[in-house]
Amino acid sequence: MVDKTVLLHGRVDAASTLAVMREVEYRSSGVPLEEYELTHGDHRRQKQSEEISEWVRRQVEEDDAMCRADPERAERRRQAFENVARLMQSFKKADHAIMRWRVRLYCGHIIETEAHYTYTDPLSAGSYSRRCSECGEDRQTIVAYEPIGLRGEPPEPTEPLPPPPKKPTRAELERRVKTLEKENERLRAKLNG
Repeated sequence: MVDKTVLLHGRVDAASTLAVMREVEYRSSGVPLEEYELTHGDHRRQKQSEEISEWVRRQVEEDDAMCRADPERAERRRQAFENVARLMQSFKKADHAIMRWRVRLYCGHIIETEAHYTYTDPLSAGSYSRRCSECGEDRQTIVAYEPIGLRGEPPEPTEPLPPPPKKPTRAELERRVKTLEKENERLRAKLNG
């Protein structure tokens, strides 16, 4: 498995009106479009994903049974889900803030997935496994991935970027130090006198 890094540019909204360029190093692992031989690690991660899915399914069944027995609990859960759904809707990001990834799944099919552009790979974004749109299998772990590019083009900045701050010269710094030393002496004299 070969790991490589690809430099792509992304923009982030700073103060919601000013777009600032930011360079992000996106990682690749394997080449999804080429032949791929599953490794022992791939088999282990797939098995772990299936075990976790089964544990979650059992937990959901237990919670459903408790909700059927307790209507108040069911109402609290419904309200919690609505709150989470509203919160997730508030996190919608612009197309230029979403990186697209080509991934090869454990089943061998290749699909696209997306994550916020600040994540360097789809695994860091929490996309360890996906439902395969080709074969319909759930929880297929990602075995290879590569960045494709941003979902949309970043908008042009509405205001020009401010110039970088000018570095002070040595003479300016020395004058500033003398001024601060005089101020320090004045304050010490005031404190002592």
